[in-house]
Amino acid sequence: MKSWESKKDTFEVNDVRKLTGNFLPGLLKKARGLDANKGLCVVQSFEPVPLYSAMKELGYDYQTDVVSDTEYRVYFYRTEIPDSGSEADESMPFKPTAIVNFNTIDPQLSNQVLNFWKMIWGSESPAIDMKTRLLLSLANGVGAGRMRQAAREFIKAYSVGVTIAEFDELFTMFAWNQGVGYFASEIGPSALFEAYRYAKTQEGAGKKRKEIVRKLMEKFGENNPDISPFYKRSNDHDHEN
Repeated sequence: MKSWESKKDTFEVNDVRKLTGNFLPGLLKKARGLDANKGLCVVQSFEPVPLYSAMKELGYDYQTDVVSDTEYRVYFYRTEIPDSGSEADESMPFKPTAIVNFNTIDPQLSNQVLNFWKMIWGSESPAIDMKTRLLLSLANGVGAGRMRQAAREFIKAYSVGVTIAEFDELFTMFAWNQGVGYFASEIGPSALFEAYRYAKTQEGAGKKRKEIVRKLMEKFGENNPDISPFYKRSNDHDHEN
């Protein structure tokens, strides 16, 4: 039994089961604002495994209670507040928030997708290192025409240390394998290529990788409709009625 478990009934409950958008930024903002020795509870229809690492980086311990096949209660307790500039500020960006879309269809489907995600990305001793895995995922996204996914994989790969020289070679391979016409009409105007061009330009100007990643997330984060896995209404649609 965890030393703080007796306090969990006093934690604020955040039931996200009915939410269809990306609730993660708001939840993490709330978590960052809590003092040490405070906690919160998250209720979800599937086990929110990707949330564990994000909260751990913010200094949280956790306990998961399985109430039913479609109700998971995760109690997060803040044991410490990491110093500014610690690993909490350097974690790989983009969590698999799109799993929420599967939850809209069926919570059991979300659990199946989550288990598949854990098998691919959650292995403790993968044979292929993370940089290579992200580059492969980026290339697969481009090959399938999924530029939204490819842009996200680019930022993740850059954040874990893939060099601009390595990206230069990768984009040359795209021109070779996908064809010059496809590169010109699809890859060149994409958010993926713009993110790559931005990172390369900023490195050339002497900016540090950590600062570039922060700016990339500002320009190409979840609020960018060309990146986010969630549908965003345009201003025109918002004013139709």
